[in-house]
Amino acid sequence: MGLQIVRKEGSDSQVYFQKIFEDVPGGGTLKITELKAATKWLNGGAVVKYTESTRVVNLTKTALLYADCAQSVTEYPVYKNHEFLVGDYLASAAGAQACDIIEIDTTTSEDYDILKLSATITLGEALTAADIIVFYESKAQSGAEYKYPANGILKHGVKIDQLNTAATAVSVVTRGTVYERRLPFSVSTAMKTALGDRFLFSQSF
Repeated sequence: MGLQIVRKEGSDSQVYFQKIFEDVPGGGTLKITELKAATKWLNGGAVVKYTESTRVVNLTKTALLYADCAQSVTEYPVYKNHEFLVGDYLASAAGAQACDIIEIDTTTSEDYDILKLSATITLGEALTAADIIVFYESKAQSGAEYKYPANGILKHGVKIDQLNTAATAVSVVTRGTVYERRLPFSVSTAMKTALGDRFLFSQSF
């Protein structure tokens, strides 16, 4: 029996797109094992990597810094709207130092989580609260690259069923104009560059 993918789009009332020029016919399957165990819903507007050959969709993870961080720190406070897990890798820019997350403190503050990195390796630069930390593939080394280079944006929100990890279908937009201020996660300048001329980011509310 073949894999039966069940679409679980919810009643996401937010409008994320001003215009849609192209999407993926039939959609794809979101890899939810890379999301937090507590995540029950992923909003539309999330930036993703769609692999055409497998139809697998991976979230391009980002987190926005809550406060400035000195060059030598190993703890980074970030706003809670992120999907980082212990074992994920962080870097501040492509080609920069990437470090592994060894612990995530979710209880110290109601406003932010603390991503704790390996005590022997830091990101190696001072960061301001306006900077975005991005999920990279490189493992605790320099020359970081995106683990999932963005090439699409979720069209709708989707219910996450952690008991059905193999069959969460999503719609992916690959060309259009999106309302940037409505997106659920921060989008870096580098991610916009990766998306190229396929997307325009409207600053309208």
